[in-house]
Amino acid sequence: MNKAVENIRPYDVDSIRQDFPVLHQQVHGKPLVYLDNAATSQKPKAVIDSLVHYYQNDNANIHRGVHTLSERATLSYENSRKKVQCFLNAASEKEIVFTRGATEAINLVANAYAQTLKANDEVLITAMEHHSNIVPWQMLCEKTGAILKVAPINEQGELILDQFEALISKKTKFAAISHMSNALGSINPIKQLIDLLHQHDIPVLIDGAQAIPHIAVDVQALGCDFYVFSGHKLYAPTGIGALYGKLELLEKMAPYQGGGDMISVVTFDKTVYSKVPYKFEAGTPNIAGTIGLGAALDYVNSIGLDAIAAHEDSLLVYATEQAKRIDKLRIIGTAKQKGAILSFVLDGIHPHDIGTMMDHQGIAIRAGHHCAMPVMDFFAVPATARASFAMYNTHQEVDALMAGIENLIEMFG
Repeated sequence: MNKAVENIRPYDVDSIRQDFPVLHQQVHGKPLVYLDNAATSQKPKAVIDSLVHYYQNDNANIHRGVHTLSERATLSYENSRKKVQCFLNAASEKEIVFTRGATEAINLVANAYAQTLKANDEVLITAMEHHSNIVPWQMLCEKTGAILKVAPINEQGELILDQFEALISKKTKFAAISHMSNALGSINPIKQLIDLLHQHDIPVLIDGAQAIPHIAVDVQALGCDFYVFSGHKLYAPTGIGALYGKLELLEKMAPYQGGGDMISVVTFDKTVYSKVPYKFEAGTPNIAGTIGLGAALDYVNSIGLDAIAAHEDSLLVYATEQAKRIDKLRIIGTAKQKGAILSFVLDGIHPHDIGTMMDHQGIAIRAGHHCAMPVMDFFAVPATARASFAMYNTHQEVDALMAGIENLIEMFG
């Protein structure tokens, strides 16, 4: 079994909330209700403590150092790589490359495939992608003369599968697909899509930035060629993430950046690169953040992703039921398979005003295009308000959200 889904302790949301210091404060004189988890999650004390411990006891650069602090830091750093391997059920820790986040991981892969694509080749994405899974492929197409193809979505925010399949051709050389939409919450049938693309020998990257805190991921079972995620949405520090790549593909790929730690030998005539994964990790990395990512995975594993997902699903179902009772509220994104995101608009109130006025009630939500402007264009809205749930949110906080929305509607008449 994927260790990420082992349920080790009973699910007790009140106990879990005690592990997150930031939740116990007031904003504008009101108890904080933090519902902006799709942008970034809060950090448990175990993660914060791991950063403090590193800086207080083991602060040193990693690899090559022969002194004790460097050896301890290197061990903690590489142990985090093993934890990511287990969390994703990758075949080898060599298949895990640390990056600053999902965005850098996608750019790393796009940079490598810039060496292989030519004019009129095609790259396939979907209409629900985050900008981070659009712009790197646009840049790739500009460099190579390749063509970006976009599979459409329907009014529920679901990928139209037959139209996705119709876009696949002999010209399709790569596909990049979100596991879960950050703007809509829609969960794509990625195993089905990967199998379909592999029938045509098309490599597939899955953007798991939104899915990874909510869905147990087994990259071997999925069969994806690449999977990327950001730590900061997974209760880990900012500035750290990971790329999973099949070993045979990573070994063929050119380095993304040059510098220290990604080399074996350097002369003025030639450089010999380090082996995978180190050839993709140039320079001093985010050592503390990587250690913090390992601590976050330990914490998530101690609760169990299945239990977390069940709790979050109950919150989403409850929030959706309550939202449908508000006449002036329209939910954007109603896919049958959906994660813990509720995006909405209110008649006559701009989403930015919603976000500002909710903050005055102590409720933190996101308002804007969510780095998914094509999605906003599809639904003909300038922006949405987005409440997104995590393991520590409660049904009482959903009630507070709905009361806050009702207050806004009353205030704006």
